[in-house]
Amino acid sequence: MTIFIIRRFLLTLLMLFLVGLTVFMLGHLSGDPVRLMVPDQATEADIERLRHALGLDLPLPIQFLDFIGNAVRGDLGTSLRYRQPALQLVMERMPATAELSAAAMLIALVVAIPAGIISATRRGSWIDGLTSVVSVAGQSLPAFWIGIMLIIVFAVQLRLLPAAGRGDPGSLVLPALTLGLWPMARIARVFRSSILEVLHEDYVRTAYAKGLRERVVLSRHVLRNASIPVVTVTALTFGSLLGGTIITESVFAWPGVGRLALEAINNRDFPLMQATVFVVAAIFVVINFALDLVYVWLDPRIRLT
Repeated sequence: MTIFIIRRFLLTLLMLFLVGLTVFMLGHLSGDPVRLMVPDQATEADIERLRHALGLDLPLPIQFLDFIGNAVRGDLGTSLRYRQPALQLVMERMPATAELSAAAMLIALVVAIPAGIISATRRGSWIDGLTSVVSVAGQSLPAFWIGIMLIIVFAVQLRLLPAAGRGDPGSLVLPALTLGLWPMARIARVFRSSILEVLHEDYVRTAYAKGLRERVVLSRHVLRNASIPVVTVTALTFGSLLGGTIITESVFAWPGVGRLALEAINNRDFPLMQATVFVVAAIFVVINFALDLVYVWLDPRIRLT
């Protein structure tokens, strides 16, 4: 157990290092980042001054080591627009994104888990068909279209919920529904498939042959084993939600990290772009590490692999 955790922890550190390398290189693959940041009327002196201030006149290996060293100390640069530490700006927006992502995931789980169970145990029924249709639609329809439709129906026509902003609890409903439809569809399909696979196992058939009721078989033998893929999908999907809120936050003017990333792109705020991508990617890596620990708890056999 201890060796497994240490190995996964070291792998997590390696992944964080690779995240830093990727974020650093992305900033240079698109060309000279300084020329992308400055306005068209900037002089060469202005460009060189900014390049020196950002340390971009140093050799790339030195720049990368400085970037990693500063990141370890929590220094991801200063926003060119806001004149504040980039990491501070990202962390100020993170609660809004975490709130939206958590609400979306809660909605997804509340709907997807019962839907997956009913769909698997009532295979071929109208509920199974409806779940399949909703799952395909939820994974196919673009988030911006869903968000706009929800705004038109519930905010403009019915006037039941706010169309944008982050204020009263009602303002969370529409963006959470928009963001939660995709994980809802994905988790429901995965859970259904996992349950169907477990239902064909010999020990489940033996339990039914002993005369155990369906509820007992599901709770004692099926759901625990079928939940392992669902835990995987849920954790990875939640990490994706943190980094994929840019469209939803833009549609609903939600003041989160996704909208901050869009502002950084529009304002050519290179340090803020780097900080946003680095923080979101690092959170995703940490979630993966936590997921590995949950794996061991659900299925101790994983320690041997």
